Amino acid sequence: MNTAPDPRPVDDSAIEGHVYKVFPSDLNAHYSVFGGKIMATCDRLALVVAERHSGYPCVTASVDSFHFRAPAKDGDTLIFQASANRTFRSSMEIGVRVMAENSYTRDTRHIVSAYFTFVALGEDQKPVEVLDVKPVSENQKRRYREAGIRRDSRLAMREQIRSGKDQV
Repeated sequence: MNTAPDPRPVDDSAIEGHVYKVFPSDLNAHYSVFGGKIMATCDRLALVVAERHSGYPCVTASVDSFHFRAPAKDGDTLIFQASANRTFRSSMEIGVRVMAENSYTRDTRHIVSAYFTFVALGEDQKPVEVLDVKPVSENQKRRYREAGIRRDSRLAMREQIRSGKDQV
């Protein structure tokens, strides 16, 4: 008899539509939003998703990738979405998508995709097991599969580095 708790649906911890209005103080010398500003916001929102999903304090273990697809400009409204893509024993991949919206025309463009790995910590500051995530929609199921591919790639690269093998 399986006594493991049921997986938690993705939507239970997701953030949909966190809004940030871009002002001149957010811009770099090229009059686009500082990448670090967007990265910091993504990390904070991904943390909220990880802690909501796990029920524990979490720490950022890695940023698998951060893809800037287009710049955000002065006056844009940034719309952040974040959700748990997949869980592993004590870690979770949290995906973040950022859209830039022109508030006057409502035109939007996809500007960032990022993947964070968080680890849940118990009171002793050691990793603790987290509930599985339950993908429901086709998009959630695709992200779940892709998270496994990214994890396999990270583990293979880590093993390659540890073993000192060159693949030049």
